[in-house]
Parts: sequence; C-alpha cells; structure tokens
Amino acid sequence: MENSKVPALTRAIDILNVIARRGPCSAADIIAELGLPKSTTYLILAELKRQRFIALDVRDNYCLWTKLVELSEQALGKMDLRDIAKQRLTELMEDTGLLCHLGIIDDQNAYYILKIESTSTISVRSHEGKSLSLYRSGIGKCLLAWQDERQQQKIMNNIRFISKTPSTIITLAALKKELDGIRRQGWSFDNGEDYADVRCVAAPVFNARNELAAAISVVGTGQQITTDNRDLLAGKAIACAKDISRRLGWKSPFERKAS
Repeated sequence: MENSKVPALTRAIDILNVIARRGPCSAADIIAELGLPKSTTYLILAELKRQRFIALDVRDNYCLWTKLVELSEQALGKMDLRDIAKQRLTELMEDTGLLCHLGIIDDQNAYYILKIESTSTISVRSHEGKSLSLYRSGIGKCLLAWQDERQQQKIMNNIRFISKTPSTIITLAALKKELDGIRRQGWSFDNGEDYADVRCVAAPVFNARNELAAAISVVGTGQQITTDNRDLLAGKAIACAKDISRRLGWKSPFERKAS
C-alpha cells in the first residue's frame, strides 16, 4: 500500500473507521487496534472532538458525533437522484425492452422525474413531470405503500376515487388491501387501472436512512406485460431498485445487522 503523504489525516480517518465499526470505544482500544503512538492518538482524538467528529459518552468512550451527520446530510442533499438512477434504469430498459420510469412523491402528489424510452416499436406515451395517480398507477401505489402510517392515512382520506377502467380500485378498503399486499411482496402492479391497455410493475427505492426516496417502474402494453412474464419483470425491477438504493447509501437488513 502506498504511504500516505498526509499521515495525520490518514490516522484520523482510521480512528473514525474503528469507531464506526466497533461502536463507542476507549482510547486504549483505538491505540491497541491501530498500533498508533499514544501521544499522537490523544492529539488526534482531541482535535476530532474539538471539530465535533467524535464525542465522549458517559463511560468516557469515544463515539461518532454530529459533524459527521451534518456532512452526510449535505452530501446526500446534493446527490442528484436522476443522475444516480439513470445508468441502472437504462440497463433495465435494455434488459426488458420496455419503457422505464423513476418517480417521486411530493406531499400528496406523485410525478415522473426520469423517463428512459423503450427501443420497442410498441410504446406507451408518457413524459417527465407527468403527474401520477397514487391509486391507479404502479409507481403511485408503490410510493403510497411505503409512506408512514399517518401520512398514508392522510393521503387516502383525500383521495376521490374515479373509475377509469374496469380494473380501477374505487374503494378505500380495496386500496388498503392492495397496499398491504404491495408491502408484503415488495412490488406493485398496475393492471390496466388507469389506461386499459397499459401494464406497469414498480419497486421502491430507499436512501441511506432506509427511508423511501422514489420508485421505479417497467411499463408496457397488455401484450408486453402478461401473467406469464409479470413476476420475472418484478424481480428485475426489484433488483434495479436495490442497486439504485445502494448507490444512495441504503443497506439491506442483513447488511445493517452485519455492520
């Protein structure tokens, strides 16, 4: 490994990594693990504490502190979700041959913020910025399913159900049942509920705090998405959504437990 030209910075980062991996630990634990000189370690710990990267807990162990949260929030806030998702969503389109979208929820409304057009001669019309129904669209239902209970109930209380096709959900009870099923299976399906010949499979995207960030979808006609390939497409959509989530810093429950 190439020697660092800024050894003090490298040691400070090593110390932060030890605390992140082990949780709160004493100066003696850090010195023993990293093999650093005692005097150097205490100087770096003091400076990290002064800069609010670390703090001492009630047991005089060092733990990560607020400056790291502040910096991470700023970094996450500057990430362009569209840029992060575009490459992986393009790969999904190439794999499936179908139109793909990225959508978000803003208060009680959902929108497409990215569209990856299909190369198929059969296409479904849509556009970036299009407003989506939260109960008739695949992405809308997916976004609604992963809202916290209070916000979900608030949104549902304001829905005015309109029957657009024979498949449209038109009652609150039916919507609740649908959302419960979506949460259990991990993906949603628009079975021609907004437009009779349009089908859509959607999956949720999460951020580093394990909060819903967006949803992605694979969209096609009733000939392109059928009962024969729907589950396969759902698996591809879920895999794509998880890849995008990981690029946002999300970890699976297993990964969080292991770390």
